[in-house]
Amino acid sequence: MMKWIVPAAAVVALGAGGAWWMTRSDAPAAAPELPGGAASAQTVDAADLPEVAEITLGDPDAPVQIVEYASFTCPHCANFHAGPFQQIKSDFIETGLVHYTIREVFFDRYGLWAAMVARCDGPERFHGIVEMIYATQREWLSGDSDADVANNLRRIGRQAGMSTDEVNACLEDRDKALALTATFQANAEADDIRATPTFMINGEQFSNMPFEEFEQLINDRIDG
Repeated sequence: MMKWIVPAAAVVALGAGGAWWMTRSDAPAAAPELPGGAASAQTVDAADLPEVAEITLGDPDAPVQIVEYASFTCPHCANFHAGPFQQIKSDFIETGLVHYTIREVFFDRYGLWAAMVARCDGPERFHGIVEMIYATQREWLSGDSDADVANNLRRIGRQAGMSTDEVNACLEDRDKALALTATFQANAEADDIRATPTFMINGEQFSNMPFEEFEQLINDRIDG
């Protein structure tokens, strides 16, 4: 079963808490608490947050525009990236027929931490790190504590060529975490995203499907 997006109020609690909840490798292993309640429901001015860059592939002027909404903790999203996405990339993105945008969805702090690691080394390295995150999803999510999961993600960052200090700096960037959650919420509301993976193809919403169905939808829009 596909996971469903947390309610708006929960997203605010996730992103706008007064206390940061990332665990450090040198910190006690006690599980950090998700911010919640009236004390953490603070108003954040989006103008004060860093800009969240769109992550895209392909020709911006391509006849077919696809926006993928996915969560790094979603097994269906991992399966999509291992299968249909690779075919879409080779057959349509790399041939200039599809412009592809990836937007993260956050069900929980683990998905947010994974996004912060994926974006840590800039857009050029994003796609390679995402492949590592999805390919090892079961392993890095299998920690017994939040600290274990955080350290598993640090390990992915180091395997991608970053130092421990670089990964820690990204994971501890509270403003980036707030900006990512605010951007997620705005995009999800604008496109009425309720589950992952979800795809907007030339502005029309579709759920997960086999490559053959993607192929037909894309070809219909190229021919149209």
